[in-house]
Amino acid sequence: QVQLVESGGGLVQAGGSLRLSCAASGRTLNGYDMGWFRQAPGKEREFVARITWSAGFTYYADSVKGRFTISRDNTKNTVYLQMNDLKGEDTAIYYCAARPRSSSLYTSWGQGTQVTVSS
Repeated sequence: QVQLVESGGGLVQAGGSLRLSCAASGRTLNGYDMGWFRQAPGKEREFVARITWSAGFTYYADSVKGRFTISRDNTKNTVYLQMNDLKGEDTAIYYCAARPRSSSLYTSWGQGTQVTVSS
């Protein structure tokens, strides 16, 4: 089981940027697709972005496409989410998660980091 710890959240004004990091320990992230999810108050957790483990293909929710970029550094066992042009509706707790290649489920989750966008 891989352990994940997110960091980089905070308070930012609308139009600003943040970069979230997700550091893994316990085992290497090789062989895992990595995803970012978020949960706003009173709402269900939703998918934000995903990156595959080998070729680094990326996928995004329509709501963040063109503004957010997911990336990974396998040498540092870390995944990033660069968030630009932040909007109030991006306010949420952001979670990273790991999905083994052999599974359709994300089996490891971080504790989350709060992102608050003020208007």
